[in-house]
Amino acid sequence: MNRLQGKTAIITGANSGIGKAAAIRFAEEGADLVLAARRLDRLEEVEASCKALGVRAVSVATDVSKEADCVRLVEEAVKAFGKVDILVNNAGIADKHRPITRLDTDWYREVCLIDQDSVYFMMREVLKYMEPAGAGSIVNISSIGGVRCNSGLAYSAAKAAVIGMTKNVAIQFAGTGIRVNAVCPGPTPTELNTPEQLATFDSEFAAQCAKHMNVECPEVPAVEQANAILFFASDDAKCVTGQVLTVDNGTTI
Repeated sequence: MNRLQGKTAIITGANSGIGKAAAIRFAEEGADLVLAARRLDRLEEVEASCKALGVRAVSVATDVSKEADCVRLVEEAVKAFGKVDILVNNAGIADKHRPITRLDTDWYREVCLIDQDSVYFMMREVLKYMEPAGAGSIVNISSIGGVRCNSGLAYSAAKAAVIGMTKNVAIQFAGTGIRVNAVCPGPTPTELNTPEQLATFDSEFAAQCAKHMNVECPEVPAVEQANAILFFASDDAKCVTGQVLTVDNGTTI
């Protein structure tokens, strides 16, 4: 308990799924929270749950695909709490498993903007505060799709880029007290993969990708992804940077 006492954390995509689970776990460990998502009503429900655990929390309606929103989010965090100790880049969308031959340019760009460019925007902005402080932890949420490229082209490209950016920024700040790591979730029950959402996926290419995975492995509860994120965010991982942790119950072994 209290592994994040005195820390301030920004969590994007905090209104549901892994982001919501991370917000609750961080609150349980004492972190003050800046919660971001596009849907403010649901975000405020998570905020209330975190406050009930005895921490301070604020909600900021944010579209991470917009650079100006990312700048404003970090400014709001510093305004509320005076600092940013932890950033969890969790916001993202699925790409419906579309292969290159059935992927239009607009959808490709939208997925990359939300899943890849937002990570750049957010890291750049928090580092303006972490670098002078000489401390901080950034946890980027990639995917097994970024490791094995077993998803749609746009999602695979964006999530692989997240891993590359994670390692690149970790190199820049190695030994400074600023750490950058990535968690790669496997199948996890969230709103991105409900039966209704899966029905919109490219079933033919999804089946092709499934041949290269152990799809019989059980799904990973969102709280277990949150525990992995918590490890990287906390001082338990104070000597760990530039690392990628796959949490998938062995799906991709």
